Amino acid sequence: MLVAHFQRLANYNTLANCRLYEACSQLPDTERKCIRPAFFKSIHGTLNHILVGDRIWLQRFGGGEIESTRLDAILYEDFDQLCTARLSEDQRIETFASGLTDELLTHTIEYRNNAGNIHSDPVDLLIAHFFNHQTHHRGQVHDMLTQTTIAPPVLDLHRLLRP
Repeated sequence: MLVAHFQRLANYNTLANCRLYEACSQLPDTERKCIRPAFFKSIHGTLNHILVGDRIWLQRFGGGEIESTRLDAILYEDFDQLCTARLSEDQRIETFASGLTDELLTHTIEYRNNAGNIHSDPVDLLIAHFFNHQTHHRGQVHDMLTQTTIAPPVLDLHRLLRP
């Protein structure tokens, strides 16, 4: 059941990102990059952070290490390039989730975090964190959208996944 749940969250991630990016695309670049009271300083910075986190975790889930990227790195200054990268990453997430097995969820992953500390955590906990991290930061972007003239989209899980 947990595998199916994570696959559902991967689908939700794709749908929520499509809606969020559509709303953000209606803003001028200056509004997306406007400094706001947020941890990653702007809508654009927060969208980049989500992508940074996704890439780090997918690399770890695949058994690899990724060179430490600053968590506030701006991978893409250009919004259109960021959108393209997001679409590609969401496809990678869907592919990753479609390959999950109950057996894999019983494993642990050892990894070095951005502070340089070594951790060993259960895969099921880390995948739950992976999806929670995305939702958490999409919520921050949603809030920052309320500070603009663009209405934030509905991102409720049950509404997006409703048949």
